[in-house]
Order: sequence, then structure tokens, then C-alpha cells
Amino acid sequence: MAKSSIEWTEMTWNPTTGCTKISQGCKFCYAEIMSKRLKAMGVEKYKDNFEVRTHLSALNEPYTWKKSKVVFVNSMSDLFHKDIPLEFIQKVFKVMNDNPQHVFQVLTKRAERLLDLHLELKWSHNIWMGVSVENNENVHRIDLLRKINSRVKFLSLEPLIGSIPNMDLKGIDWAIVGGESGHNPRPMDADWVLDIQKQCKKADVAFFFKQWGGKNKKKNGRILNGRTYDEMPEIELQHSV
Repeated sequence: MAKSSIEWTEMTWNPTTGCTKISQGCKFCYAEIMSKRLKAMGVEKYKDNFEVRTHLSALNEPYTWKKSKVVFVNSMSDLFHKDIPLEFIQKVFKVMNDNPQHVFQVLTKRAERLLDLHLELKWSHNIWMGVSVENNENVHRIDLLRKINSRVKFLSLEPLIGSIPNMDLKGIDWAIVGGESGHNPRPMDADWVLDIQKQCKKADVAFFFKQWGGKNKKKNGRILNGRTYDEMPEIELQHSV
């Protein structure tokens, strides 16, 4: 568990680590860069760098959190990677099912496997399921997400590296938009962002603008139309069981 600087969550929880690149949004993977740093620092969890690994000991962590949290699951991995067994994914879901006092935000680029496995998983009210869509080539992931049984469905349109016009946002609750950051980021056109914002407003989808990105993302900030956009779905929490 770690407090997160990610604007749309409070903390991260990584029962799995490591991944492999699957689409253009992965080109400058933040998690891969961080894994190398953590390995160099001698952090045991990252001794195998960015190889896909499961961590049984991490499954106990949410049971120890005293206050309700909004939690990004697997900021350093993809829970629906082909190398993560269904049995382990089910264990992760069991932890989330057992802790309804927390919101768990799960995000994947592997919408096909998500759809293949979703009936094998228990979707308690506190699990928010999302897919990453970085450009129009991957808009099909939205159609697959729509078929999932999660109460809240969301999109991470980050890093936004192309326009995504005319999305079908039926059944989608939330969209996060952000530009790429790092040493050699691909630019994000303001018109792409404004078009997505209009689509969200028309479809009554909560719109969250995370960042403009760039080499100096702090300097570029997250102001759009003279203000910040921090819309989120309503959080419904229950007591722990």
C-alpha cells in the first residue's frame, strides 16, 4: 500500500507487479520505469524488475486499513495480463469483496481477457472497472467494458495520443483524460480533449482532466477552460464484513 500522487485516487495496492507492452499507450510505460528504480533501490517486490509476478502477502493489506480508502489496484501491473492465473485474480476479487468499506479502481488494457473471465468473478458494489483507451485504434475496449457486471465503469484516456471522436459512452460512468509525460512525450492536442469533454457532457459522463503532460507536467498543470475538472462517480461505501 502506498499513498498516491495520482489525482483520481488516494492510494495504490499492487498484489501483482510487472507487465508487457500491448499497444501504443505502453511505449513509455511509467510502471516499467518505476520498477527499474525500485529494483535499483533493493525493493524485494521488484527484484525481477518488470517480469509479471503475483504477491500473496499483499492480499492481506486491505484488511489492515482502518479508514475507508479509494484504491487504484495494480498501478504497477495489469490484473488481466495473460500470465496472471484466474485463481489469483479470484483471490484479489475476494479481498475486494471482503472490504466493501473501500473503493477499488481496477484498470486494464486487456479488455478481451476481462470479458472472458468476468463471469468467474464476483462484482461487489465497490469495484470500479475501467479500460485504457489511448487513441481511436483501441476504442473497441469500451464496447467490451460495457458488457462487464461492475457497478461503475470508467475510461482512462491517458496517455491521449490521438483523437477519439464519436465514442459510444452508453453505460460508462467516468472518463479520465491526460497527456503523456516524461523525457520524450507525444503531444496531446487541446482539441482532442475539448471534444472528449463535449462527448462526456452530452452523455452525462463524469469528466476528470488529469494533466496536460509534457516534459514538465507540473508546470503545464491541469487547467482546462480556465478551471480544473475533478468530476467522479458517486462513492457508495458499506461497512466491512
